[in-house]
Amino acid sequence: MQYITKIITVQTTRPIEIVDISAEVSEAVSSSGLDSGQVIVISQHTTAYININEKENRLLEDMETFLKRFAPRDGNYLHNLNPVDGRDNAHSHLLGLLMNTSETIPFARGKLLVGEWQSLFFIELDGPRKQRNILLQISGI
Repeated sequence: MQYITKIITVQTTRPIEIVDISAEVSEAVSSSGLDSGQVIVISQHTTAYININEKENRLLEDMETFLKRFAPRDGNYLHNLNPVDGRDNAHSHLLGLLMNTSETIPFARGKLLVGEWQSLFFIELDGPRKQRNILLQISGI
């Protein structure tokens, strides 16, 4: 069994942004030289998450609208009274209660084993940000 660790970086431009990282993760797996195994994809942030879902433009708009309505940015949150990094981002942390920090995806013959309609997303909840890190831990044979 071999283990390979890689970092993918993304830049976000909007407060809430859904970024398709499927191609980057697929490339990392195929270039790893491993035939079969799994890749763990983890956001290294407390206000950004990883999700597997369908990539359809209207659905992505619906997802963003849902998140904004579920925990509005201008809510009366205690965290915003004295934020650690100066960002009023309590809504981002609260939305994170519903999301995964990571996903584990199997692969075979160097290709991700995902369904026809499945894409892998990085979900920014506290943007824009110049650099966000996504750690990949690829293990296999």
